[in-house]
Amino acid sequence: MFVIAFFILKFVFSYDLMVRYMKYKIGALIVLLTLLCFFNLVSAKDKDLPLLSKVIYLDAGHGGADSGAFYKNVKESDINLKIVNKVMNLLKNEGAIVYLTRYGDYDLSVTNAWNRKRSDLSRRANIINRSECDLYLSIHLNAEDSGTLYGAEAYYDTINPENKKIAEIFQNMFKKYLNSNRDYKENSTKYLQRRVSRPGVLLEVGFLSNSSERALLTSDTYQNKLADVIIKGVNKYFSE
Repeated sequence: MFVIAFFILKFVFSYDLMVRYMKYKIGALIVLLTLLCFFNLVSAKDKDLPLLSKVIYLDAGHGGADSGAFYKNVKESDINLKIVNKVMNLLKNEGAIVYLTRYGDYDLSVTNAWNRKRSDLSRRANIINRSECDLYLSIHLNAEDSGTLYGAEAYYDTINPENKKIAEIFQNMFKKYLNSNRDYKENSTKYLQRRVSRPGVLLEVGFLSNSSERALLTSDTYQNKLADVIIKGVNKYFSE
């Protein structure tokens, strides 16, 4: 009788242990599968957001009293800001952290008129440097007297060893997607570029003085195209 009871208790105890063990295994499996799903989602998200956590500063050239180039009632400063806003939105969609030196039609000067331009550019340079951004882009429009030149081009300063590489990347994008016949250039006369130690370039995305290109630059469709090409350049730089 005692023997039978012993075997019954042993069976019940063993069964209980087995059930607990199975529950533990199932629980552990569920946790493992959950973690795998999470890491797969994170990996997929990283692929969908190629610029995740990259800090990028965008500078819309000119602003306020300084309109930049001005042709046929078209102000360079207005076009610069429109393009910058489009680039900003695309960068954010790819995970980048984006800042602008200006968000409206104003300059950053805090001084009087005789050295207002220098004060404006100096503050822009200081803001970008303090940000320790991964990349900065200063967007401008070109102009010259003949009205015949056209095409986008990149300018770099040797203050940062990355700048020449960045300029070449963007110029290749301009040639490929915008049919630009221009070449990237070293230019140490640009006040902003000489003072920004972070990696980046100045992009003259077209000639406002050229009537045909001016019509494109004022077009929302072409501005979207420019923004898309600039994003291609940004992605190319960070993928290398």
